[in-house]
Parts: sequence; C-alpha cells; structure tokens
Amino acid sequence: MPWEKTFDTDDVIARAIKVFWHKGYAASSMADLTKAMGINKGSLYNAFGSKKKLFVRALQQYDRDRTQRTLSKMYAKEAPLDAINGLFDHVINHNCSNPDNKGCLLVNTALDFPHHDADIQKMVTKSLDNLKDFFEANIIRGQSDGSIPAHIDPQTTAHVLRSLIVGLQVLSRGASDPGAFEAVKVQVIDMLRG
Repeated sequence: MPWEKTFDTDDVIARAIKVFWHKGYAASSMADLTKAMGINKGSLYNAFGSKKKLFVRALQQYDRDRTQRTLSKMYAKEAPLDAINGLFDHVINHNCSNPDNKGCLLVNTALDFPHHDADIQKMVTKSLDNLKDFFEANIIRGQSDGSIPAHIDPQTTAHVLRSLIVGLQVLSRGASDPGAFEAVKVQVIDMLRG
C-alpha cells in the first residue's frame, strides 16, 4: 500500500522552521523535528526525503512568508524613505518583541555558511541580494522624486544598509541593547536625507 500524506505540508514545515530557527541546522535532531512537526520519522522521509531537503524547504518557506512578504509590503509604500524606514522599523520591532531573540533564520544560516552546501549558500545569498536590491531600488526612486540627494551612490549605500540590517539581526540575539537599534535607524534616515 503506497504511503499517503495525512498532514498539511506548509504547517509541518512551519513547525520545522521553529526548530531550525531555535537550534540551527546541525543541532536540530530528527527527534526534535518529528516531535515538533507531529509526524513520525517515516513520514518525514517520505514527504521530504532527508533532513537537508526539509531544511531547504524550511528556508524557502521562511524566505517567502517572512522576508519576501515583508519586502513586498515595504515596496508598496509610496514614499521611498517610508519604505526604507518601514523595513528598519519592522526588523527592530520583530527582534525587540521576540522573547527568544532568535534573529533571522536566513541570517543565522549565513553565519554558518562554511558548513552548508552550495545550494543552501545560494538560497541565502539570493535572499540577501533581494534585500540589497530593495534598498537600491528605493534609493533610486528617492533620487527620482527628490527625497534622496543625487550624490548618494545607490549601489554602495544599498550594500551598507543591507549590512546594517544583517548586523541588527545578529546583535538582536542578545549581544546589544535593543534600545540602540532605533538610533541606527535614525542615522540611516538622516544620511539618506542628505
């Protein structure tokens, strides 16, 4: 009799995300994952093939549901400075209201880059590049409408802003006082206004 799936895939992946986010890929055991997902080991292997394939699916779902959805909301803001400010607000609010201080699953994975295969590295790099592209597009939009001075280099500044967001995600895991994050955002917006 063939194996039949009896669970919602997105739901069990969302549960796996919590385990990977809290423990990291290497420290997440199959027992941790099956317990959190509410499925047995056989079902996990039948549905996903391996722990690594499950992790890939978890990163894809996390990126889609959190990172890309957030960027889409910010892109929808009419004013480019509001979009950039909104993204910093989102990151600060998310991390300061997170009692576990887990940071960002994609950034956490990037911190462990050398220990991941090329396909996982490529996914993380693509997501971080989308973040840089968001900043660059909004700087260019701001220069077009006059809200951001023409002397600001969009590409270089986008790299800097992405680095600040990644840094905030890392520091939010307990290495810094969250109150300092707001000051970073204020400096960014002041810089962009010229």
